[in-house]
Amino acid sequence: MGESTKSPSSASKYYGILEIPKSASLKDICKAYKHLVKKWHPDRNKSNQAEAVDKFRSINEAYRVLSKKKREEADLFKSDTAKTPKKSSKDEEDELQISSPTLLSRTTSRISPTVDFYTSMPACFTMSGTNTPTTPGTPVSDQPPNNLSKVASKPIIFSQSTSRRKTQPIEKKLECTLEELCNGCVKKVIITRDVVATTGLIVKEEEVVTIMVKPGWKRGTKITFEGKGDERTGDIIFSIDEKTHPLYKREGDDLLLGVEVPLVQALTGCTITVPLLGGDEAMTMSFDDEIIYPGFEKVIPGQGMPKSKQESTNRGNLVLQFLIQFPLELSEEQKSEVVSILENHNS
Repeated sequence: MGESTKSPSSASKYYGILEIPKSASLKDICKAYKHLVKKWHPDRNKSNQAEAVDKFRSINEAYRVLSKKKREEADLFKSDTAKTPKKSSKDEEDELQISSPTLLSRTTSRISPTVDFYTSMPACFTMSGTNTPTTPGTPVSDQPPNNLSKVASKPIIFSQSTSRRKTQPIEKKLECTLEELCNGCVKKVIITRDVVATTGLIVKEEEVVTIMVKPGWKRGTKITFEGKGDERTGDIIFSIDEKTHPLYKREGDDLLLGVEVPLVQALTGCTITVPLLGGDEAMTMSFDDEIIYPGFEKVIPGQGMPKSKQESTNRGNLVLQFLIQFPLELSEEQKSEVVSILENHNS
């Protein structure tokens, strides 16, 4: 027999399950159902899940029986009063409009393989605003938008469709020394991100990611880890940032090194020791046959940064930029000697 033929004693039992009086309207039935189904959702009662599953089934059955009974009574009343003024469509909408519940939409498989809460979900949860039935098994939050109330339009728990939505990537700086960018290195970084747990709530999670820094990477090089950002589909992007070096300055694939030389050595010749960034031993260079003047530069090929997009043996240049140290003061005798030397040189 159909549910509409339930005995009065059975109906009384269902009113008791929903904790409402027998005089309750369809709107009251739906309101009570929404309250109890959230209260006894198995995911919210992990300590007594078996009882919660039984309660959940009983609440669903009670709602189906009583709501059908109320609708049949309403249909009978309408047929008996066809000639009397009808309620406005707005009044009917106010009476029958039920908001979509904020239930979890992706955790039923963890409760019991035999329980399908979506195929058994009652009409007030599975009917759209136009009374169009939804597809069985489809989460409520994935249904087309309807004429829902403002309260229910603010979900308190993330739905399945929300957790799959692509979020904005998280961007972080990864500081590296010039030595690390020249030779390559391995960086291990601890990241903390927001993820959607199996309960549907957002929790903090820590994870260690490994970044293989390749020789020749520059400031602004980006490394993307897909799915390591907030939520399950967010990305995290690390952007290389170069630490300031005490000796070298980088320009593209070239390295610039300032070398200070006293004026007397700049004029008479000198020998300097040049440190090399690539880990090789220092290089010794002699300038006995050259006059070092302000703005003088010396280019050493192949001693710059590795070119990351080419073979590892292909490198930029090391450019020595000479800075002449002039004396801060000279005696009158020294000035006369300098004038004499320079005048004789120009004559």
